[in-house]
Amino acid sequence: MPESTLATADATAAPAATPAPAGPSVHRRALITWLAVYPTITITLGLLGPVTAGLPLPLRTLILTAVVIPVAAYGLIPALMKANAALGRRAGR
Repeated sequence: MPESTLATADATAAPAATPAPAGPSVHRRALITWLAVYPTITITLGLLGPVTAGLPLPLRTLILTAVVIPVAAYGLIPALMKANAALGRRAGR
């Protein structure tokens, strides 16, 4: 490759991105997920258990997961991750 092409390619290259801050460890993420999922399953089973008791197990499981997964994935886990980050910043002071 000619030198002028190398100089042009280097000049137009995107600047190096700064690395994103490291997230919590896999163990901390597992704990956060558990803290979101366990109470959600417990509450959902308490509320829907008597209503769905006569249904076949696969259908009860489908209903349970249809409630628990969105609540945990879109609501509780992001909130707990945010709280974890705030605690990390507070501890870092």
